[in-house]
Amino acid sequence: MAEAIKINRQRLMTRLDELSKIGKNAAQGIDRQLGSIPDEEARAWLTRCWQHELGLTVKTDGIANLWGQQAAKSGNRPIVLGSHHDTVPNGGKYDGALGVLLGTEVLQTLQENQVELKHPLWLISFTGEEPNDFSVSTLGSKVLAGRLTAADVKKMKHRKTGEALPDALQRLGGDIQQVDGARLAMNELAAFLECHIEQGRVLYDEQHAVAAVSCITGIYREVITISGEANHAGTTKLKDRRDALVAAAEVVLAAEAIMKVPEFAGVAVTIGRLTLTPNASNIIPGKVVMTFDLRTADAKIRQQALAIWQEKLREISSRRSVNIERKVNLDQPERRMDDMVIEAFEEAATENGQEPEVLVSMAGHDAANMARVTKAGMLFVQTVNGYSHCPQEEAAADAIEIAANTMLAAVRILDRRLDAYDR
Repeated sequence: MAEAIKINRQRLMTRLDELSKIGKNAAQGIDRQLGSIPDEEARAWLTRCWQHELGLTVKTDGIANLWGQQAAKSGNRPIVLGSHHDTVPNGGKYDGALGVLLGTEVLQTLQENQVELKHPLWLISFTGEEPNDFSVSTLGSKVLAGRLTAADVKKMKHRKTGEALPDALQRLGGDIQQVDGARLAMNELAAFLECHIEQGRVLYDEQHAVAAVSCITGIYREVITISGEANHAGTTKLKDRRDALVAAAEVVLAAEAIMKVPEFAGVAVTIGRLTLTPNASNIIPGKVVMTFDLRTADAKIRQQALAIWQEKLREISSRRSVNIERKVNLDQPERRMDDMVIEAFEEAATENGQEPEVLVSMAGHDAANMARVTKAGMLFVQTVNGYSHCPQEEAAADAIEIAANTMLAAVRILDRRLDAYDR
């Protein structure tokens, strides 16, 4: 076992506080969406930190991912730590940013203790992990993994301002002409490790600080259009109504019912965005459009749940004399994390006095894309009361310190094992 060293808790917490000031709004939430002024400011802040305090070479690739790179002292491939610095509207200060700054602290701790790894250690802050007004999420890691190309990016525009995404990327230091060149070759990196708040309350309820992630959930989404018949609210009798909103209410309850099936205990289903037409107080709604989101880490369960869903929609459509159309707009399979990385996290947790634990992530993350091109893994840190994507989002300082020291130990374990693996 390597000599134990520990991260600087105060420095990590101070940096979290400093970064959280960028984009903070009057409600104490953070607005740091892709392409915004706070996005630009956060990038400049990270660049200064990585260059001046860690002495790293900072580069921005074509899709505007921000990289902090140590000089390679051998021909070994780099281990990369990081996450993202963007937020949802009115978001919290830990989602994404914690992973970037925790990785920063791990690297700086190794530098200060003159620990020489076999592999160079790099940092990354991904572009546009959160859903945004360019209608894309995990943008930077999708490009690295080859899931999006420059041709795809050229089609994207901001829903509100109309700004083309290539123009936004240029403001952020990216270059549409270099987007395809940012794609990583298979195993170009030795490994990618991401720390993230759990965003749920499993660890909080158990009062455990950290857990390794075994798998990142699959995400299936469709847009559902329910077409009935708009008519007068006062003169149309019940027998003559084809109310799209009433049918939609049954659809919402049918979605919830999927989660109540005992065999589907690990499934999460949500009806999200919903619009109705004509949306007037004296007219029976003629059309409703909604989004359906189903998440599970089990492909077989997903198919079983979707079969039940399809049959229930058929039944509602027939009984209520409405037409229900479904259009799939995302079918992202679950992604298993690498066993070597999971084992390194478990051993590192034990070294730091924690009971090893493994959880499934029910949220999507950049690590799911990175797992397509390298050994990837995630470390969850406890989220207070399970709050996330809101100003109440919090991870306790004690849990953050444990997570950082666990990541530090895991990097050293993985560095040794990768070296033996590569020989």
